[in-house]
Amino acid sequence: MTEKNGIVKVGLGVIIEKDGQILIGKRVGQHAPYYSIPGGTLEPGETFEQGAVREIKEETNLDIVNPEVIAVTNNLETFKKESVHYISIILVVKSFEGDTQIMEPDKITEWQWVDPKKLPQPHFDGSRQGVECYLDNKFYK
Repeated sequence: MTEKNGIVKVGLGVIIEKDGQILIGKRVGQHAPYYSIPGGTLEPGETFEQGAVREIKEETNLDIVNPEVIAVTNNLETFKKESVHYISIILVVKSFEGDTQIMEPDKITEWQWVDPKKLPQPHFDGSRQGVECYLDNKFYK
């Protein structure tokens, strides 16, 4: 099973911290019915940090400050289920401005702050792996 044209895409996942919790969304449409950290696809010419700032603004309306790359995931579960292969760059953010909003209701139905050790299920593989790297202080798992 291979993706059309053999393309591997670059995704971005952003772990946003607040009082020991992280922001998780419930997905609809693509990657439904999974929960996931916010993020999306890197656009041509963007740095990982620029892409993270753009994606978080588009999805949550938050203005994040100083996103930092902490991990890389190879999302093979998604590839096996959807025939779409993503490598995800995981970033962490400890500072932001604003309140979460559902900006893309066709993609996310709710945002919630959760204990990163108790992720809601079912959970998107790239997000789960990224949170595991975050918790275990590992770059790749």
